[in-house]
This record gives sequence, C-alpha cells and structure tokens, in this order.
Amino acid sequence: MDLYYTSTRDSNVKVTASEAILKGLATDGGLFVPETIPALDIPVNQLKEMSYQETAYAVMKQFLTDFTEDELKECIRKAYDEKFDTEEIAPLVKAGDVYYLELFHGATIAFKDMALSILPHLLTVSAKKNKADKEIVILTATSGDTGKAAMAGFADVAGTRIIVFYPKNGVSKIQELQMVTQEGGNVDVVAIHGNFDHAQNGVKKMFENQKLAAELAEKGYQFSSANSINIGRLVPQIVYYVYAYAKLLQYGEIEEGESINVTVPTGNFGNILAAYYAKQMGLPIGRLICASNENKVLFDFFQSGTYNRNRKFVLTSSPSMDILISSNLERLIYQITGKDCSKTAEFMRMLGEEGAYTVSEEMKKKLADFAAGYADEAQTAESIRETYKQTGYVLDTHTAVASHVCREYRRVSKDTAKCVAASTASPYKFVKSVMSAIDKKYNDADELELLKELEQVSGTEMPQAVQNILHAEVLHKKECKADQMEQTVREILNI
Repeated sequence: MDLYYTSTRDSNVKVTASEAILKGLATDGGLFVPETIPALDIPVNQLKEMSYQETAYAVMKQFLTDFTEDELKECIRKAYDEKFDTEEIAPLVKAGDVYYLELFHGATIAFKDMALSILPHLLTVSAKKNKADKEIVILTATSGDTGKAAMAGFADVAGTRIIVFYPKNGVSKIQELQMVTQEGGNVDVVAIHGNFDHAQNGVKKMFENQKLAAELAEKGYQFSSANSINIGRLVPQIVYYVYAYAKLLQYGEIEEGESINVTVPTGNFGNILAAYYAKQMGLPIGRLICASNENKVLFDFFQSGTYNRNRKFVLTSSPSMDILISSNLERLIYQITGKDCSKTAEFMRMLGEEGAYTVSEEMKKKLADFAAGYADEAQTAESIRETYKQTGYVLDTHTAVASHVCREYRRVSKDTAKCVAASTASPYKFVKSVMSAIDKKYNDADELELLKELEQVSGTEMPQAVQNILHAEVLHKKECKADQMEQTVREILNI
C-alpha cells in the first residue's frame, strides 16, 4: 500500500516519500510526516537473524513506498558498506546494567553517519524519480556532527552542492577540524558568530523564502536539507531501535515480546522521535527516556507541558545537544494534537514570535510514553568516570548524559525493564572532556595530545577518521554573522 506524506502545518499537502525527501521542508515551513505510521510486517523473532542491512530494508520499505525493491536495496548497499569499522555496523555493548547501541562506527565517528550515509543515495534516486532538472543545494545547520557527516556523504556527489553552517566556538576541536578539512569541489563550510539555534533559524528562513527560491530556480538550483527535518534522515534512524531489540533477542537478553526502555541523548529530537515511531510500528518499547544536558528545554517541556526557549543558552561538553529549538518536536506536537495542522502551525507561530507555547492537559496525557531527565556538567563527568571505573567502558559526553539519566530514571521510578542507550559519538570526538572526567590530571593537557592517552585508557585504536584530520590542510575559512547567512549563500552560489 502506498504511503503518502503531509505537512505538519497544512493537511492539503500530499506528496510521495521521494518528493518529501527531495523538498526537505514543506513550502509552508512545516515538516513532512507520514499520513499513518505503518506496522512492522516482519515478526521480531525473524528479525533477530537479520543483518543491519536486511533490517534497514525491512523497516524502510514500509515508509518509502514509491522506491522499488532494487532502488532501496541499492541505496542501503551503498550506504552501509566498508566505511564502517565494524562488521555489525551498530554493535550493542553491555556495560554494567545498560546496553549501549554504538552508532559511531562510520566515517565521522558519530551517529549522524548512520542516517546521513544513506541520504545522498535516497536523494539522488528521488531526483531521478521526480525528473528534477536543477542542481540540489543541501543547506544544513549543525551543532557539530550533522555537518561533517553530511559533507562526507555529499562530497563530489554529482548534481549536488552542500553548504554547512556551524557555530564558531560552539563545537569541539575535533569536530571543527573534521569540518574545515573536508575535501570536495561541491562543499562549503561557514562558521557563524552565534549558536546552533541562530544557524538553524537562518537555514529555515532561507527554506521559507519564496523570493530566494525563485532566484535559485532561475540559476538552476533548488534547496534540500540534510538535517533530521528531512524525512530521508529520520526514517533510517527508526532502524536503530528495531535492530537493537532484535539483537537483545538474539543474544538471549530478553524474551520475545518483552518490553524494553530506550534512553536517547537529545538535542533536535530526531533520534528519540525515531524511537517513538518504532514504538508506533509495534516494537515493544516501554518508556522513551529523553536525556538533556544543561540546555534542558525538552526536560522542562515534558515536566510542565510548556516549551520555552526564552532562557540562557549554555555551552556544554555535549555540544550536539546545545539546542533550544528542537525542530523535530513539531512532528510529535502534530501527533498529540490529533494531527491538527492549524493547532500545530499556531504553536510554531507562538514559538517563533513569543518563544514559548503550552500544550493542553489532554495533549500532555498523550506524552505518557516519554520520561525525561537531564545531567549537568558535573553529573556528565561523573557518569564517564564511574562507568569507566566500574566497567572499563569509556563513554563520550553525550552518551554519558544518557547513562546518567537512565540510572536516575531507574532509581526514582523503580522500573526494572532492560534499557538500551543510544551511544551517539565516539569518545575520541570529545577527548578533552572525556579524559578530564576520567582523571583531573588531564585538565591542562592539549586536546590533540590526549588522543594517544585515550587509546591506552580505552584499549581501543584511534579511529581512522581522527587520524586523517590531524595533519590535513584547513580548506574552509569562511565566517559570517548570524544575520548574514543568506548573503553568504548568495555569494557562494553567485546569485
């Protein structure tokens, strides 16, 4: 059965999966959502024998119904190949009483690789399907990981350009080096003087600017997105949780049908929304535990029903979560309004103009699947230190937030269900914060010199992705103010 997509802000919109992927964002500024969430049509008992690639096909074919079997399998084959440094693609590792789903074994050592590896292939197939005759300009804001993963995926892909904006001084040294050394004739990277929310707002404004779209079209360009606002980024993330459940079953850690909890370190809300969609598909997930850092706008929302971005922006050791406007929450808001586009649009208008909105009590009751917690900087460091001391396993800062929140949730709720935590980045990506948490003697050490120390401490080899950037040439030096993003894009594209 064909599955169509509508906009969170306009129920009259009806597009195929490939059209939604190609557009990235609906013309009205809304996000594309499936008209219904399909049911998982393969028993989990059968899934437990499948590879990651086979699981990806079983899940994604349910959502991308206008892709042929050959088209989708070819996209999956190209995406999940030898660029991953483990055969399993996403190993499930037990440390203490938590199962860590390691999503960081791709080319840029962060979970964004998992979904961004496949997006260029989905996008190029979508362009052919829809007879797109324009060069696709991927316009992306990043809080550190999406940018590099998108650039790595789209570098020198025919018919595409990619422009990435990241917050200057708002990412780790390794993250910045990964971006500014990225090769590719179709790649541009710009540091903005502002935070991630400034970058994300600037990108969304350009998507919604119809005058700019017309000028782009005249020059032979059209915008698309690599952020998780693109349904082509979101759907591949659903696979993580189906695969993790199947592995727990295969390893004999759970019985068939046994409910598990999932903890996700959360910034833009895409990764945990994917877990929510997996639950809607019928996967036995109990609680979806939303883990925040000190920018705890989502924690406060789940506690109070009020989403309020009017607060101090905090730079933390988990920069990919340093976000005050979680774009993908709009998809959940749409769901809990009963798919009411006008209500959703009104909430988003209030967020844009007043910086806050409050959901009704009836809507709040529909959030019962979610639990929320947060970790401050001291708790994040303690989580790294204690996990290492007790198990020898080294967490990155984002996974440490999830680990702390998971344990706190268990302590308070007395919920004994087994828990999978999304491990979203390699500790090598945030080596200074990780090593300083393990031992304060590393506080004054040079960040890059600590990479060798981490090899000794973790017993793991430095990833090739890190080795590659240590002596790479800096290729991108563009910077701009937050209000100059459109002007910068015009200059890059010569409009």
